[in-house]
Amino acid sequence: MSDQPESASGRTNPETGLPVSAPQAAWPERVDTGPRQVSYRITVNAPAAELWALLANPHRHHEVDGSESVQYTRTGPTRLAVGDEFTMAMRKFGLPYTMRLVTTAADEDRVVEWQHPGGHRWRWQFEDRGDGSTTVTETFDYSWTKPVVARAYELSRRPADNANGIRSSLTRLAGRYL
Repeated sequence: MSDQPESASGRTNPETGLPVSAPQAAWPERVDTGPRQVSYRITVNAPAAELWALLANPHRHHEVDGSESVQYTRTGPTRLAVGDEFTMAMRKFGLPYTMRLVTTAADEDRVVEWQHPGGHRWRWQFEDRGDGSTTVTETFDYSWTKPVVARAYELSRRPADNANGIRSSLTRLAGRYL
């Protein structure tokens, strides 16, 4: 039995006697994907197929959502294909609402994307790194919106707010696989 204190994980640094910190996910990095797009990426220690299956199932989106607005899926398939519709129970500023979304891209193990009624899209891209890990890029793409809608988004700071949510979602996803 050691005189060293034990951390919650039971491990201590033998030189300092301090607890060994838990593994942390890297902070997502900004990616330039074009005008009126907000994108960040992170490397996740999981295969692309597993991550795609998680995000291609709208009934699991709340598990990853870092904005804390996604509550649960009301209707929709368990595996998205182009043209599929699904509805999400959402909450923003304490107010509940329902959002009807349409799948605009679903390329197995590579990309899944859906469109919001306002015209913007949410896209998740998965790039297998060949070592069991995957580079995941999440994008809020409002280049599809009408110019007046895009300007309203910018004036209301939606791109900046969504950037915070994206970073949180990616960190949350990566943290699941530490």
